[in-house]
Amino acid sequence: MGIDVKLLKKVCEAPGVPGYESRIRNIVLEEIESLVDAVEVDNLGNVIAFKKGASSEKRAMVAAHMDEIGFIVTHIDDKGFVRFTTLGGFDPKTLTAQRVIIHGKQDVMGVMGTKPVHVMSPEEKTKMPKVQDYYIDLGMTKSEVEKVVSIGNPITRERELVEMGDCVNCKSIDNRVSVFVLIETLRSIKKLPYDTYGVFTVQEEVGIRGANVAAHTLDPDFGFGLDTTIAYDLPGAQAHEKVTSLGEGTAIKIMDAMTICDYRMVDYMKEIADKFMIKWQPELLTAGGTDTAGIQRMGKRGAISGAVSIPTRHLHQVIEMAHKEDIEGSIKLLKACLESLDQYDWAHK
Repeated sequence: MGIDVKLLKKVCEAPGVPGYESRIRNIVLEEIESLVDAVEVDNLGNVIAFKKGASSEKRAMVAAHMDEIGFIVTHIDDKGFVRFTTLGGFDPKTLTAQRVIIHGKQDVMGVMGTKPVHVMSPEEKTKMPKVQDYYIDLGMTKSEVEKVVSIGNPITRERELVEMGDCVNCKSIDNRVSVFVLIETLRSIKKLPYDTYGVFTVQEEVGIRGANVAAHTLDPDFGFGLDTTIAYDLPGAQAHEKVTSLGEGTAIKIMDAMTICDYRMVDYMKEIADKFMIKWQPELLTAGGTDTAGIQRMGKRGAISGAVSIPTRHLHQVIEMAHKEDIEGSIKLLKACLESLDQYDWAHK
């Protein structure tokens, strides 16, 4: 089958930090309009896509967050340098030597700057950098900057998607690869046993806010989170630290720091993967959380929930990397799980 790299590139490169997802949301709306029976945007900005099932007795919800980690302008100094705070989790050292885009009255390119190594003291050279050590240089004077940039403007990282061997590499693979997976799943589904809602959520990177609201509204019986997970299959990694490995298949979540997936859903997903000969690996993540937590807990009765996770190297950097076959397998697994929900005994055992 292969994957539509052109669409994935479009989705990954679009800007959309938490609370400012309009551009990626417009792409999603354009892509799914002809694929679903109905679509709406809620007050928070979630895109809720509905596909009619054979029965309305139960409903399923799938969530993939649209937002990416980024920044927001907090100050413009007398020389035109821009200060910022983060939206989402960053390892400060990954900011060094990066280009960013400030989305003001127009998009403006800037670079992350900090004290040059040539003038650092020996002590400074050995210290880990802090976010506060960085500023954004736009190459403009203060008056020029203020014509296009204001306090509160969102900032995204600048990096295009490229193919590397059997992998794709870009900023914001987390979580645009899941946005892509959900779009392609909606495209490929033929017949569903239950009404199904594909939700492209907002503000996950700052506390799964969109998924909480959507799950409260939809009150699903079944839930599937879609997100990336750590592939720490790198030099120096111990076997017990890897979580997942690139190219070893889509991952079926068992738990993370915010969710213990329903054992029935985990068993079901494993059975479906084996039945359809979809390569998979278990995911057990002791830190972090995803929209799965919101889906599982925020409906009136709770939802039988699990997650399809896409193994990704170099998470929360601009060089995130995923394997094309893992992405394709994620689409196949989600599709098969949604289409077979009525064929499993969901009673507690």
